[in-house]
Amino acid sequence: MTPFIAKLIERSCVTTHADCPLDDLITTLAKRHIGTVVVVDRNQQVIGIISERDIIRHLSTGGATADTFTKNIMTSKVITVESNITSAQLMQLMTEHRIRHLPITRDGKLVGIVSIGDVVKRLLEKYEQEAELIKQFINS
Repeated sequence: MTPFIAKLIERSCVTTHADCPLDDLITTLAKRHIGTVVVVDRNQQVIGIISERDIIRHLSTGGATADTFTKNIMTSKVITVESNITSAQLMQLMTEHRIRHLPITRDGKLVGIVSIGDVVKRLLEKYEQEAELIKQFINS
């Protein structure tokens, strides 16, 4: 496991259940300033993912928030990654599948989540480190 993934696993990952009312989910997204929540079962296995896009798509087709549950609009075919993935592999998966969030699993259970913002931040840190090393080499 890379230090990058280890750091992501240390932070909390917001989850919900399939029978969560959509109104409650929207409140959670707004209160926590996040755009995606992973849907898990009792065993912490990923059964879906729901994002702001899913909610907007639902509302734009005439759907309501009342009497709507997470299971009604979540994406159930979730692409997950194991904890041994690299940043380059994450970028490739996110680009290839046009997704912004990937749940991280270990032995089938959710242990974290990585966003496109996390990957970009890591990439910028890496470039800054390389630039500093080049400067040190030139000045020595």
